[in-house]
Amino acid sequence: MENNKVGRWNWLIIAIVIVAIVVIAIYFSGGFGTKTPVISYDELITKVDAQEVEGLYFTSSYSVNVLYKADATEENAKNFESGKFKSATAIVVYRDKLVETIERHSESATPGSYVLPKIVLNDPEAGKGMSTILSIGSLVLLIGIGVMLFFALRGKGGTKDAVSFGKTKARVSANVKIRFGDVAGAEEEKEELKEIVEFLKSPKKFKEVGARVPKGVLLVGRPGTGKTLFAKAVAGEANVPFFSISGSDFVEMFVGVGASRVRDLFLQAKKSQPCIVFIDEIDAVGRKRGAGLGGGNDEREQTLNQLLVQMDGFDENDGVVIIAATNRPDVLDPALLRPGRFDRQITIHMPDVKGREAIFRVHAKNKPLAPAIDFRNLARLTTGFSGADIENLLNEAAILAARADRKIIFMQDIYEGINKVIAGPQKKSRIITERDKRITAYHEAGHALVGRFMKYCDAIQEVSIIPRGMAEGYTISRPRTDDNHITYNHLMDTIAMTLGGRAAEEIVIQDISTGASMDIKQITSIARSMVTEWGMSPKLKNTYFGGEEEVFIGRDYQTTAMYSEEIAAIIDSEIRIILDSNYERALKTINDHIDVLHNMVKLLFEHETIYGDEVDMLIDGKSVEEVSEYIKNKKMELDKVAAEEAAKLKEKNPLGSPKDVIVPEATAEVSFAISEDGSLEITVPEKVVTEDKKESTDKSSSEKVVAGDKKESADKSSSEKVVAGDKKETTKKASPKKA
Repeated sequence: MENNKVGRWNWLIIAIVIVAIVVIAIYFSGGFGTKTPVISYDELITKVDAQEVEGLYFTSSYSVNVLYKADATEENAKNFESGKFKSATAIVVYRDKLVETIERHSESATPGSYVLPKIVLNDPEAGKGMSTILSIGSLVLLIGIGVMLFFALRGKGGTKDAVSFGKTKARVSANVKIRFGDVAGAEEEKEELKEIVEFLKSPKKFKEVGARVPKGVLLVGRPGTGKTLFAKAVAGEANVPFFSISGSDFVEMFVGVGASRVRDLFLQAKKSQPCIVFIDEIDAVGRKRGAGLGGGNDEREQTLNQLLVQMDGFDENDGVVIIAATNRPDVLDPALLRPGRFDRQITIHMPDVKGREAIFRVHAKNKPLAPAIDFRNLARLTTGFSGADIENLLNEAAILAARADRKIIFMQDIYEGINKVIAGPQKKSRIITERDKRITAYHEAGHALVGRFMKYCDAIQEVSIIPRGMAEGYTISRPRTDDNHITYNHLMDTIAMTLGGRAAEEIVIQDISTGASMDIKQITSIARSMVTEWGMSPKLKNTYFGGEEEVFIGRDYQTTAMYSEEIAAIIDSEIRIILDSNYERALKTINDHIDVLHNMVKLLFEHETIYGDEVDMLIDGKSVEEVSEYIKNKKMELDKVAAEEAAKLKEKNPLGSPKDVIVPEATAEVSFAISEDGSLEITVPEKVVTEDKKESTDKSSSEKVVAGDKKESADKSSSEKVVAGDKKETTKKASPKKA
């Protein structure tokens, strides 16, 4: 509190000084006096000829004060000669020229009719002493205020901050609570990092056998895969201090500050060894050295050089382990990656279905989930999701439950969370014209229809004409398995499915819209990769042309193609062949099943969203009425199940507190089937929780209602995974097909 008062007083003093300087400057500039008119040189000569001027007072070689005869009282004339009064001011080019001009006018005038004004030739040097003192004093005050403001804005103030300017900005955590148990979905990566933990706990064991534990570990992975979490878990397991800093914290606009902060970071780490130093986004400071965009010496290079010296230079840093994280290992300087610095690179991949299930369980520990939540099914629905995505969708589900004034998170909340992460929030209030709604419905139905008849396409999960994000509608598909390699046939079928929306517009609407813009962009990228990177073109098979050398670091910045113009023309031709052939396939599929397309659109107009099992029912020949009745019955049963679960939970927790809700280890998903008598059988898992909170065996209950199909209902999720060769992998969670 005392420091805050001192800070307020400092700001008050600064404000007073600034106001004083402004007042003094205005006073000496005559700002508080009556504003004097400024006349031109020609006006001055005219007034002299008209004998309206009593006197001229030259304040400098370029400025002259004018006293009009109308103002020439005794007091004003006296003040005029001392420079304290003036009727007007005129700017002249040269003082002597003006005097000569006036004298010539006097000589040429009629004798006795012209009176020469009184001219006072003031010494231009007179009075400069005081003016110089005031100018220098004002400058000194302004510089002083600038320095005070600089340190005040720095937050600490004064000399203390000037000394600490080159100090490290690393944050130190002496007791990290995260453990390996909090990290799921990457068991092999944990095993590699356990060696670091053992070294930090008992370094003598390694030194006795002459082993050198890696000085640095580089964690490589896509955003959201848990690189920072892994580093914290290592520090938590080893129970050692954890220094964390971002690569951008080293580099400043002042020369030498980055290198100074690197030295100070390692100095502080040595005092706390054994310890872990974690540098996040190290590519900000560790990029390859070379020609900078601005030329000259680069402050970042000085910082990198100091980092290289500290990691493996003349000084020993035993007990200090460096862990760094990046998603751009290709841009790092080779000297940084050599043995002795970052000896080991650990690649953290996107989690597979087993890993995603484990991640769901970790993030669900502190959330009140309904007993019927099936983590295994959720893991299948979220192919391509990272750990951060899963945490985000569970948080979205919790927000939806809270918004509905519920204390329990149901499966439907999580489904909506998945769709929100993939496609954005629903926008049911958006006003959509019937024309736009019709175009969107046929566009999305075209995607679903073509995708359903393509053998190698991903399974259709959901089709909707409800706007989400920037899309007017969406179609979500999901891979049937977590494959690491994508085949030629799968890519071709995916392109055909993506073009299904444009094909449906052309056939039914007899026109095409801008709704396919993102579709075209996506398939063009896939086709280009097929031709230039994966060798899937008949004319350019088994040849790599994707190497556009990046002169400077950055996506698509100053690139140069490494092939001739003739090859470029062939590449363009092959891309067009791939796209045109698949568009023809999409057109043929829709023309062959045009009735199914119309029925799907009718269903979308009625329910706005339909799922994969309902699409299958239409393709199997069910009428729109039968499928619509099936959808209504399914919704009624799901609402009933949710109400029963809520009632059971309320009985177990009379006060409505979710604290005793047990997160299930695994359950079977809600399933739908048609019995022999034509009724809809719904199997709902039920968990019985005893008073001592131990789980008994699962019980399954089934109820029958009239419906009309044998398909199983399952919401699915969408992703694309593209792998070229054995080493180059591109994994991208699929965005929905947008209208």
